[in-house]
Amino acid sequence: MAFSADIASRAEAVLSAARRSGLRLACAESCTGGLVAAALTEIPGSSDTFSGGVVSYMLDVKEHTLGVPGAVLYDPSIGAVSSECACAMADGVAELLSADVAVSVTGIAGPGGEEPGKPVGTVWFGLRTPEGTEAHVLCFPGNRSDVREQALVHALDILYGACA
Repeated sequence: MAFSADIASRAEAVLSAARRSGLRLACAESCTGGLVAAALTEIPGSSDTFSGGVVSYMLDVKEHTLGVPGAVLYDPSIGAVSSECACAMADGVAELLSADVAVSVTGIAGPGGEEPGKPVGTVWFGLRTPEGTEAHVLCFPGNRSDVREQALVHALDILYGACA
């Protein structure tokens, strides 16, 4: 798969920063469907710092593979598009793949799927580092492809920030 020069540059910067810091990376993705892992593995030599990723599109994969609590996923006031889910995904993939730093992405890329308080374009990001796990949310404009690409770029940027 060919990524834009900007995305390739960001992915290369993430991997270089991780190498310099001696960090092992992983990702857990939902709405991006593996784009973060694909961008990182497009860079030759990425296997020396990127351990892998999990695409957890369905709720049962989030629960049974990444350890996201069912109480989070099936509670209509929380759900898969939440800080709780993003943090649990990042923690789960870090544990599963023995990573020092892990990013997670979960959101609503559209065109449908919006929920009360969670319009299309809502994306939660989780970040697990040796210091702990945190999450934040952004709402991206555009169509499905636009939302997914913006989420990919942001995920790479927060990985870079955690490694630099």
